[in-house]
Amino acid sequence: MHTSTFKTCLLLIFLCIQSQLLRAQNRWDAIDEDIKGATAVDTIKQGKYSLIFINKSPDFDTAVKKRLVEVFFINYPKEAKLYNKKTTRKVVFIVDPAYEGVAAAASGIVRFNPAWFKKNPGDVDVVTHEVMHLVQSYPSGAGPGWITEGIADYVRFTLGVDNEGANWELPEFSEKQSYENAYRITARFFYWVERNVKKGTIKKLDKAMREKVYAETFWEKTTGKSLQSLWEEYSRKPTISG
Repeated sequence: MHTSTFKTCLLLIFLCIQSQLLRAQNRWDAIDEDIKGATAVDTIKQGKYSLIFINKSPDFDTAVKKRLVEVFFINYPKEAKLYNKKTTRKVVFIVDPAYEGVAAAASGIVRFNPAWFKKNPGDVDVVTHEVMHLVQSYPSGAGPGWITEGIADYVRFTLGVDNEGANWELPEFSEKQSYENAYRITARFFYWVERNVKKGTIKKLDKAMREKVYAETFWEKTTGKSLQSLWEEYSRKPTISG
């Protein structure tokens, strides 16, 4: 193949990939298509926060919808007050049958899979977790993903409206676990640090991530102990209640 032809092919492939990535990003950033395909679009405002609820699932349970909205207005203002007062005041919920996960958040939008709520109608604190990601708004390269998800589940545990109704709880400690496991395992460790080592650590951790200044030295500077030392101490005595 001629060199110039080869370069042209590479350029076309690159442009195609970029176009696909842009379309994927626009899936979050542009909601016009979601609105066009919606069964219903509602705008709810309480205080300084507003929620646009786009439902693309004709048989989505109205009782579940009501509870998702309630959890948003209970916990999003709390999360904003505790962690990031500059977070967006306008949030969009999209109930999207085409989305195959449970839920995901980006760019002020939370996308939900209605099939999940058919099987788990009580899991309304998915909202508490996902909108915390909007509050976090960490820049690219802010720090490890296990911290991001660990904080979101820590917030769900501490602020959750009805975790019990969803049969959602923090797991018991196991020697096979690591603080890098993320989600509930990391959330439990974070909660232990708050209770037993230094109150306010997770709030400072969230701020460090958002300001892109997190480094592993954060733990020793904040608690007087290294991350590994904290985990080893937690492993020896992981009790978080009583």
